[in-house]
Amino acid sequence: MEKQDIEKKAAAAKPAGRVLRLGIIGQGRSGRNIHAEYLKNVPEKFEIVAVSDLLADRCERAAKEYGCATYQDYREMLQDKSLNLDLVVNASFSHQHAPITKEIMLAGLNVLCEKPFARTSDEVKDLIGVSKQTGRLLAVFQQSRFAPYYRKVNDVLLSGVLGRIQMVKIAFNGFSRRYDWQTLQAYNAGGLFNTGPHPMDQALGFIGRDIMPNVWCKMDVVNALGDADDFCKVILSYPGRPIIDLEVCSNTHFSPYLYQIYGKYGSLSGTMNRIEWKYYKPEEAPPIKLIREPLPGPSYCSDKLEFHSEVWEVPAEEKDLFNSTSARFYDNLYDALVYGKALVITPEQVCQQIAVIEECHRQNPLPRKF
Repeated sequence: MEKQDIEKKAAAAKPAGRVLRLGIIGQGRSGRNIHAEYLKNVPEKFEIVAVSDLLADRCERAAKEYGCATYQDYREMLQDKSLNLDLVVNASFSHQHAPITKEIMLAGLNVLCEKPFARTSDEVKDLIGVSKQTGRLLAVFQQSRFAPYYRKVNDVLLSGVLGRIQMVKIAFNGFSRRYDWQTLQAYNAGGLFNTGPHPMDQALGFIGRDIMPNVWCKMDVVNALGDADDFCKVILSYPGRPIIDLEVCSNTHFSPYLYQIYGKYGSLSGTMNRIEWKYYKPEEAPPIKLIREPLPGPSYCSDKLEFHSEVWEVPAEEKDLFNSTSARFYDNLYDALVYGKALVITPEQVCQQIAVIEECHRQNPLPRKF
């Protein structure tokens, strides 16, 4: 049978896709600028049929932009059976993520929750239990797992050219003075809860998603006007695994790298747009031997290694990071809901992340002021 005939038969056997009806809770930066702005551009897969937001003007804006029903009370949206919702995107305040996600599933609806998923790992385990009890799909928007730079770094490591990896440094840094609700502990906010889930999810992929690593963390409030962290340094370790050195700080102008990786045969450094790595091939390396006696003359160790250098630059079609990662995430979510495929990012994996973040906060009990 010709290849084209095989592909046609496979396509015919695949169930026809359908448009999923969505409700979105929250029309702030996340609910509108990330989720709604992406979803409105894929009408063949998703239709925004309802939006909920506390602010009346945001509801009015959503009605005009998406032609959808609007509610200032999200519970009214969940109870409106005429909407026939397939999925609810929970982009509420961070401290409401866990309780509202639970309400959504108990209302018989599938849910995609924004990060941070919850404050504690026990909350995550409870949500996983509710998902199993109700039979509703539970997903978490950790779209940076699909970031092109992260995928490329993984490709390099899996190729083995750098050899055994001793350390991975990740720095999601900048300089800012934040003054909104994302600076308040009462809202499950701060740098580690807000920005941190992205690099933390990536970091756990390097040390392993099958263990609870040893955690050392230092957190502080530097420029934020609230009482939640805007400086965070995390060290993760586990026997036989690479050391992870992670920073999420808002008080440095100088961030020459996003990633630095130390390997046996070479190293890697890069940003979201450009990655370079340099390595030698063991089979090309000249033999060396241990010498216990003083080396002759005013000499020093000489090791003439030939290093190979490679460079990757983000493809033009993936330079829009939000859209490229959202597209891959939502494609997987669509396939999970329509075709029953497995989620790439599972709630159980996010539970490991929340457990690490929880331990970071336990080690750094910052005073609550608000």
